[in-house]
Amino acid sequence: MRNCIRCQAEMVENCDIKIQGAGYGIVLSSNEKIFAERLGKPKVAICPSCGEVSIYIEDVDKLNKY
Repeated sequence: MRNCIRCQAEMVENCDIKIQGAGYGIVLSSNEKIFAERLGKPKVAICPSCGEVSIYIEDVDKLNKY
């Protein structure tokens, strides 16, 4: 469960990011190299009270390598 950093309401999790005009999506990587290790697809949490948007990744264990 994620709470909004602005109003502390419970956020709606596991939403996706959609980019209009492109079907490529967004993938987070460990560095700027073309074939860098992928850290995962970002997820979005949205606050139903104030509209705050939070982008996060679920598998943070991959970040511990860096």
